Amino acid sequence: MTEPATGVMDAVLDPAETDERAEPAWGAVVSLALGVFGLVTAEFLPASLLTPLAQDLGVTEGTAGQAVTATAVVGAIAAPTMAIVTRRLDRRLVMWALTVLLILSNLLAAFASSLPVLLIARIMLGISLGGFWSMSAAMAMRLVPMRLMPRAMSIILTGVSVATVCAAPVGAYVGDIWGWRTAFMIAAIVGALALLVQIATLPKLPPAGVASFRTLLEVIKRPMIRVALLVVLLVASGHFAGFTYVRPFLEKVPALDIETISLVLLAYGIGGFFGNFAGGFMAERSLKTAVGLAPLLIAVAAALLLTLGASPVVAAIAVAAWGFAFGAVPVGLQTWLVRAAPDQAESAGGLMVATFQVAIALGAVFGGLLVDNAGVASAFAYCGIATLLAALAAFLLGPRTAER
Repeated sequence: MTEPATGVMDAVLDPAETDERAEPAWGAVVSLALGVFGLVTAEFLPASLLTPLAQDLGVTEGTAGQAVTATAVVGAIAAPTMAIVTRRLDRRLVMWALTVLLILSNLLAAFASSLPVLLIARIMLGISLGGFWSMSAAMAMRLVPMRLMPRAMSIILTGVSVATVCAAPVGAYVGDIWGWRTAFMIAAIVGALALLVQIATLPKLPPAGVASFRTLLEVIKRPMIRVALLVVLLVASGHFAGFTYVRPFLEKVPALDIETISLVLLAYGIGGFFGNFAGGFMAERSLKTAVGLAPLLIAVAAALLLTLGASPVVAAIAVAAWGFAFGAVPVGLQTWLVRAAPDQAESAGGLMVATFQVAIALGAVFGGLLVDNAGVASAFAYCGIATLLAALAAFLLGPRTAER
């Protein structure tokens, strides 16, 4: 029987798990960052291993690429439903189980003998990915005082930044030297290390509210949640519509060679790493500024590429600035959502992850249609317009500076 959603906390938190927590549990926060690093590394591996993987399994590269699609689709479903399925379980046990699922997914992929087996492994990863992402912000809120929430999310999202910079090139290198299966084995070892740290550091976290499908509906009715999800939709769809095609742009407009393009993309990754910390720094001081400035900087970068992108120097600076801005996006948005629904932070986090996954798919598809019918510049134009609208929504409708 479905529990009624009251819109308030259904279980009273221990004082040590609220904003009055005397000592932030930074070790537990770092363990979540390791888990995120393992998840994003596993998510990115097929892209860097697609050719040998497809050859070994006897399928086309396009067919093998559906391993990425399967993970994204399942992740979008798992994110908003994980809190409901596990509503009676200690959140520490849920995180352990999701990390075990990550390990098993990588092991199954490493020993996959056919495409269906690989797809099953990637579906398992999607469940782990969606569940982990949807609960990470809610757990961070209980591990540190609310005033330190942006800093905690910045640390957790460092796992994304490091994986973004390292996963693809390291995966390609390992796959070339020892084979693509070895890359998945290493990813499984990374997951095992994350699990050990989580077992050592995560405190008991009994469920702090009974989630249900009615809870999701109640949360989405809140004005601040709807505005936040609109910003997520605009930023993510704009980003993936444009940045998916940044390499063709760099090849055709500033006419960079492949070595230079690789360096520019590395600058994008490094920019994202520092942008993550900058986003946390700003969110601690002014959440509205943090949420609004990041998409505004993406819009400026897209405009620079459209107007002055023929200059290699301008193009490189714009792409690095784009990476910096996008690295700052998740910290502010995650903090916004849990502050807008502190009593149902897991449901709010699940809605954000699901919206983000849908926006990724919509942005990539729409960007592809624009590129095929109107050229690469049109995708960048949409990116600039969408992210500018996101910035305006954040500044005009976003959270008040003093909102806690």
